Amino acid sequence: MMNGHQQRPPHFPKEWQNPILHAIIEIGGTTVRGADIPDAQPMRSVYLTLRLDTPEKAEEIYNLLSTDGEIFMKMEKTFFANRFAMLRDQFGTSWMILNEN
Repeated sequence: MMNGHQQRPPHFPKEWQNPILHAIIEIGGTTVRGADIPDAQPMRSVYLTLRLDTPEKAEEIYNLLSTDGEIFMKMEKTFFANRFAMLRDQFGTSWMILNEN
């Protein structure tokens, strides 16, 4: 779900034609909320971790988030997880995808 501002707020950059006021996406049963914020910087030293119940769900979310993003560690089995990956999505948010089972 995405709702835009009725009118561009005066402090937003002029090139932002349709800034988002509220956005909601559900990823792996978790609700994530966001909005367009002027002068916001991408998170570089923080990772959001998604812990998923099945390897299939982990692979699905990995494929969605890695599209047009940057993969730091591809999805694979590790000594601590059945599936694990690290990436930055196309919007600059860094993620760790984890399936421990």
